[in-house]
Amino acid sequence: MLPNLRRMIPASLFRLPLALATLLATLPALAATESDLLPVDQAFVLTARAPTRDRIELHWKIADGYYLYRHRTAVKASAGFTGGELQLPAGARHNDEFFGPVETYRGELSATFIGRASGPGPVQLEVKYQGCADLGICYPPQTRRLQVMLPADPGATTGLPPPAPAGTLPGLGAGSGARGLQLPGQQALPDAQAFALDAIADGGNRILVRLQPAPGYYIYRDRSHFELEGDIGIHARAPRWPQGSRHRDEHFGDVVVFFEPVEVDLPVGRTHPRPAQVTLVATFQGCQTDGICYPPMTRRVPVDLPAGEVDLDSVTPAATAVAPADAAVPSAPAPSLPGGKIDAAAPSPDASAGNALRSAAPPPAQAPGLAGVLLLALLGGLILNLMPCVLPILSLKALGLAQSGESRERARRHALWYTAGVLVAFAAVGALVVALRAAGQAAGWGFQLQQPWFVAGLAYLMFAVGLSMSGVFTLGAGLGGGLAAPRSGPAGDFFTGVLACVVASPCIAPFMGTALAYAFAAPALAGMLVFVTLGLGLALPFLLIGFIPALARRLPKPGAWMETLKQLLAYPMYLTAIWLLWVLGHQRGVDAIALMLAGAALLALALGWFERSRWQGRRGASALALGLVLVALLPAWGVTRLAPPAAAQAQEDGVVAYSAEALAQLRAEDRVVFVNMTADWCVTCKANERNVLSSDAFQALLERTGATYMHGDWTNADPAISAFLEEHKAVGVPLYVVYGPGAPPAVLPPVLTQAIVEDALLRAAAQ
Repeated sequence: MLPNLRRMIPASLFRLPLALATLLATLPALAATESDLLPVDQAFVLTARAPTRDRIELHWKIADGYYLYRHRTAVKASAGFTGGELQLPAGARHNDEFFGPVETYRGELSATFIGRASGPGPVQLEVKYQGCADLGICYPPQTRRLQVMLPADPGATTGLPPPAPAGTLPGLGAGSGARGLQLPGQQALPDAQAFALDAIADGGNRILVRLQPAPGYYIYRDRSHFELEGDIGIHARAPRWPQGSRHRDEHFGDVVVFFEPVEVDLPVGRTHPRPAQVTLVATFQGCQTDGICYPPMTRRVPVDLPAGEVDLDSVTPAATAVAPADAAVPSAPAPSLPGGKIDAAAPSPDASAGNALRSAAPPPAQAPGLAGVLLLALLGGLILNLMPCVLPILSLKALGLAQSGESRERARRHALWYTAGVLVAFAAVGALVVALRAAGQAAGWGFQLQQPWFVAGLAYLMFAVGLSMSGVFTLGAGLGGGLAAPRSGPAGDFFTGVLACVVASPCIAPFMGTALAYAFAAPALAGMLVFVTLGLGLALPFLLIGFIPALARRLPKPGAWMETLKQLLAYPMYLTAIWLLWVLGHQRGVDAIALMLAGAALLALALGWFERSRWQGRRGASALALGLVLVALLPAWGVTRLAPPAAAQAQEDGVVAYSAEALAQLRAEDRVVFVNMTADWCVTCKANERNVLSSDAFQALLERTGATYMHGDWTNADPAISAFLEEHKAVGVPLYVVYGPGAPPAVLPPVLTQAIVEDALLRAAAQ
């Protein structure tokens, strides 16, 4: 029967390619796991540039867990670039189930396309590549079409300046101030072709920025702005422009413009001498001669800065706007043709905005000086007293002082020792943070709460303080007794001040953000002064009560009710310990919570036993109880041995997980993006999310503005989020940044209101 059946079926059906059979076999797996894949343009981020006229460089940034095939990568160029040959590096050898022995690339791929340019125009590239994920799923072959601008031909008669002298950027001369060539009847070019920009480091304290308008186009000097991102200790100072051409502009009146390529000297301010990788963010505007004007354009160029000299004046970054202080910057007009007529048929420089100009970004406000920063630090520390963890401690200390009825001198002594504890703790945190950042480590306010051992220890401390307030045990000269009993002595007052600093560490109060940003960028001495002033603000209420009798007399009269209040205030401590266990569960999973609960039970038993044995005078029992305390602390070490839980696979509806690639893609699409950098241990973050970001009004606002909500979780250390924080000179979380099409990012204050968020999103959507 089988031989007859075989004769009835065409032989060609028995020679189907093996690859097709393999593909059919993998379809069920693909259907089951395709939601785990990144979009292909996030898995393989492709860019291209032409450093010379005979060389085009292509670069793929490959996400972790993905790889590209060497033999499936190819490039074709348009007729303006002939004889091209793609040069690929050797890849890692891999035995592929579909293609057999192959070479693959992971992390990144840089390839060189060598050829010869035969014309002045841009080169059109057709790039083909294919890659796979470690999940066992391959993407279909990809084709991308790119347009790459070639450098100007120095030998061509294009009206451009002659080759640059030594010390200038390649291909850029000093310029003579003459107008560029005007091509009659020329249709407007896309902005990428009409205006080219490049940058190169000239030593560690200077960047040369090259702006090159095409023939028949010009760039405004006073509508240009430069910033540096990527290193909190490096920023751009006021640029130095060469002499331009005076021009009577129908839109802006008498202005200075450049019709030819111009080289701008951009000084760099630094607070450290180390080499750094930064990104130049250049915003500028230009027009076509007797044609349309373009919206403000923003270009981002990576620059490798070598080691440089520290500039002490860089503690307060200078604004980088180039317009004179008395120069008015008019609102941008609509693109027009001669005679003031709107050109509806002209090609749009920006597909999302047509020819409607966006208002140029204002220069950043100048940072306050040291005196202003210290005032902000004092106010920020003062507001920290209102945080739910700190308020019970301050309340008990103040009421305990009133209850004691001690002399004014002893009251001052208690206030001074408490203040000393706060100041020493803040100075220690400041010294650690400044030292880590000077060593190149990403450390911000609250960074210690990214460490599970610290969270576990802090949970034990909150639980022990609660037990002390509940009367389970007392420490006559220690931390617990120092909370409400001034007679506990200097040690109790001092360590209560230390405790106030520790429990305040997850919070960023209003005014603190600016002060901490200054502290992290300033020299070590100025930074430490800011941290100490923060501590002084935290200690100020109790200090005033101790030194001003009139304030102490306004406190409630002492009585038996104070013992009841003390026991009631133990419960915020218990709730704080529970919250810390919740944070620990996000860091190390539910097993960590179980370990810590067992340890807390042992700790309660040990402390109660210790208190009882102390009153009975049984030293052997006391020693045994202290040993049991050490055993109870073992789970705090045990949680550090647990692996972090697997990351959640699904995001909430409408929420995009942060990645630099996803943000870049959204910005390239001219989308409005609201970025929320948060952490589970950040009290201010959770308050903002509960009060504003999880409200129906916020969701309606996102829909109205067409904004994308992007969420980054810094509960555990994440280098990508640390880099984002440093890029925006943030000292920690929360950090809220709003991006609009063609506009610089807007950083919102750490404490949000619906009005603040609405104003920022509506402004971004209107850009």
